[in-house]
Amino acid sequence: MGEHDSQPHAHSITLVRHGRTSYNAAQRLQGQIDIPLDSVGEWQVRQTAAALGELYVNPVLEQGRQVVVSSDLGRAMATAHAFADPLGLEIHPDERVRERGFGDWEGLSLAEMRSQWPRDYKLWANYQGGELKHGAEPKEDVGMRGVSAIEDWSSRVGSDVDLFFFSHGAWISQTLQTLLGLNLIHDDFSSLISMRNAHWTHLIPLDMPDGTLRWRMIDYNHGPSIAETEKWEDPHISGH
Repeated sequence: MGEHDSQPHAHSITLVRHGRTSYNAAQRLQGQIDIPLDSVGEWQVRQTAAALGELYVNPVLEQGRQVVVSSDLGRAMATAHAFADPLGLEIHPDERVRERGFGDWEGLSLAEMRSQWPRDYKLWANYQGGELKHGAEPKEDVGMRGVSAIEDWSSRVGSDVDLFFFSHGAWISQTLQTLLGLNLIHDDFSSLISMRNAHWTHLIPLDMPDGTLRWRMIDYNHGPSIAETEKWEDPHISGH
């Protein structure tokens, strides 16, 4: 390869957050506790799988391929299976795609954390690191392992491959900020709102003149059209 030849990379990358769990519904911090999807989450991921297929699989069915990578935690794997199984795709578990670890705070509700450690909770909420006093994984580490997974998989597959990563809210946020350089602009501020359950973000590559690769985010916090209604959190609500 010449001095300015572009790096090998996938055709596109889609990062998908898992469906709802009982901890999400109760506003409990999950971290790396292996919590399964609840019944609403199972319904959500079926809607999301169908929408992802219509947007990113069906239009390139003859020309492209899909590779599915997932966090090895059950809620992400179940979300990946909803997408991959109907397409006959293998799922590649990768520990680098796991959610951020939150140490002693895992399993606690936001109200419990706020009540027991008001100062640390406030520091965490203001992106000033209060969670680190309780054994949380540093954001920088999460971002680095996330980018490592993306760069590794992107370089291993062909340019006709659309990569799908099934992961978690904090992992996606920190990985995106690290990948796109947003963490270097505001180290005490999150440039991205948290993604909703079973929503996704979509990135495409840009080959720079000097041969380097940069990723451009063209969609964020996208969900099926039904996610814009009250049914997303309660599928049994009657339509009007």
